[in-house]
Amino acid sequence: MDAGMLPVEHLHLEHVLQTVCVLESVIICSFGPEGGQVLFTRDTGQAMLSRSGTRILTALRLEHPVARMVVECVLKHSSVTGDGSKSFILLLASLLRMIHISACKEPNVSHTYNSREAAEAATASHLAGEILAFALEELEDLIAMGVVPYGCCLSWEDLTAQTQSSAHTNSNSVQKLLSSFFQTRLDPTHCDFISNLTCELLTHWKFKNGRPSTSLQFLNDNFPALHTPVSGFPITCSRLIEGQVIHRDFATPCPQTDHQPVKAVVFTGCLQPKVLSAGEVLELGCGELGLEENSRKQRNIGQFSAWAERSLECVIANLQSLGVSVLLSAVKQSASGLALAAQAGMCIVECVSEDELSLFAQLSGATPVSDCWMIEPEHVATLTFCRPILLGAHRYVHVAFHDSEERVKPCGLVICGAGEGQTDQYACSFQDAIRMLHSASEPMGLTAKTASKRNFQSNESLYLHTDNQIPSAPPFQHCVLEPGCVVPAGGTFEFLLNHILIQHGRSSSVSDDTVVGVPAVCQLLANALLSVPQQIYSHSPQHFLQTQTRLLSFIQNHSHPFSLVYKQENNKNLLQAGGRSTLEERKQSMHCCREADMSSKVFMPDLGLESVSCKYKLLLAVLQCVSSLLHVDAVLHTYTALHKQSRRLANISWEGTEDEAED
Repeated sequence: MDAGMLPVEHLHLEHVLQTVCVLESVIICSFGPEGGQVLFTRDTGQAMLSRSGTRILTALRLEHPVARMVVECVLKHSSVTGDGSKSFILLLASLLRMIHISACKEPNVSHTYNSREAAEAATASHLAGEILAFALEELEDLIAMGVVPYGCCLSWEDLTAQTQSSAHTNSNSVQKLLSSFFQTRLDPTHCDFISNLTCELLTHWKFKNGRPSTSLQFLNDNFPALHTPVSGFPITCSRLIEGQVIHRDFATPCPQTDHQPVKAVVFTGCLQPKVLSAGEVLELGCGELGLEENSRKQRNIGQFSAWAERSLECVIANLQSLGVSVLLSAVKQSASGLALAAQAGMCIVECVSEDELSLFAQLSGATPVSDCWMIEPEHVATLTFCRPILLGAHRYVHVAFHDSEERVKPCGLVICGAGEGQTDQYACSFQDAIRMLHSASEPMGLTAKTASKRNFQSNESLYLHTDNQIPSAPPFQHCVLEPGCVVPAGGTFEFLLNHILIQHGRSSSVSDDTVVGVPAVCQLLANALLSVPQQIYSHSPQHFLQTQTRLLSFIQNHSHPFSLVYKQENNKNLLQAGGRSTLEERKQSMHCCREADMSSKVFMPDLGLESVSCKYKLLLAVLQCVSSLLHVDAVLHTYTALHKQSRRLANISWEGTEDEAED
């Protein structure tokens, strides 16, 4: 179809704002600690209850391309950080409102634009670009100066077996972070149980002499193979299980090991050679010559089958010589292969998924083999046991591994739920929590500009200032804060960043090469941030104002609430000598020290913690989405042949209805 004949929809700023506001109205009822669940019903009559922003947005049937574009941005962000889908929509709607108000006030309607709508759209697009550029250049520095000093670092050493008893202590920051995360998407009565179970999972998978991000990345990559959903049981029946659960049943009787080590091999192909490979066809001829040719082919097939049987027997004998009693196969094996394996006392597990075989290979240290004639000792894995396990209505294969020097004993996660949909929601929440922790454990790099604003107060401590007057300090190349910085939940991040943005805007001057300038950009972004705590305290607007007032008073009375302390004597000597320590030494020497408990003095203590890094990534993602949306001028509607036919039938039906009404 010619592009000139396509139906064109000119996209105005009001259209974008209205579309985003519709999405906001859907998720706003489930936002915050007081949010409820959203009920969806499908055409089949199946109902779904959820508080997860990602699940709510994906359940919507969206026709407008702008709405689909927004949801795609939300899903892309959530797939990385595991959190922030509802806050994404709230911030997006708030920013668009602020930009719309600012664009309408700008006296930029000139002869270069055909209409006021075009002038407003151009102003809004330019304003969104300036906000994004400001965020990419200045936001990280402002967070380091105005938010990070009022936070603390996650203590990964608190992940011990005593998580049940330390659930409500002040020391377990990871527990508090998980608790506040689960409260935004699950039933509050189960949040402590799920948080404790997640902490136990992290404890079991804590790599020795490894960074927390390494273990979290491993769990995220292998989560489909690590967890087992079980429907028909309450969530409190969820538990950790030793080793790995392979979600297939034995194709042959399971081995009788009598508490002896079990040796297993992973096959990616067939044990017995096939007469015809996939896609090959055996052609049979006609006539006398054809009959002779067919007879010759049948003899060849018979000879090949006999050779294949002998080959299979040799393979089984070779496996027996290596002591192998368990075969994990990625494909379905032949009936003769299963029979010979059963006679030899070997069990075969067929059609094991690629993810589970990959996890098994990593945990066991064995290399999968595709050629059954090339089996070597490095292909054989030694297991503690291999036996069937009944989880719910399904029987699976349960294997356990010997202790490894690199990690503690591996374990799987059994997730229970009343129904399949609820169990799937619990599983998604577990994986999102792992993604959130991984994103929170990544260090936030601070530029040299931020580092130059810091002042070495003494030979042993380095303070981050939030005052307007920042003494000059000897700059250094790059500084990285200890990863895992968190602040109290309940709007702390937004209040603090709002405060530092307003301060930065007052101290900045309007540049000649910008339309609105840094002060206006800071004010606009600061006002948009308050939409999140306003919704958190929507049940009590007075509580919102009281919390904001207490926080501002706390900032004035505690200008240096936290310090980054140098622990190594080498750094102390270097600082006394006026020298500089290496980047790696700075990474190892900086840690957050609490000097005041802001959460107990300003915020409700049961709101938990939230990650500064995740909040920062959320803001950048929202600003990029705003800039992309406001750079769209028109929408071209294209339809497939099936869509055209359905629209034509709908028009005919509508016309017939009108005719009947006229009659």
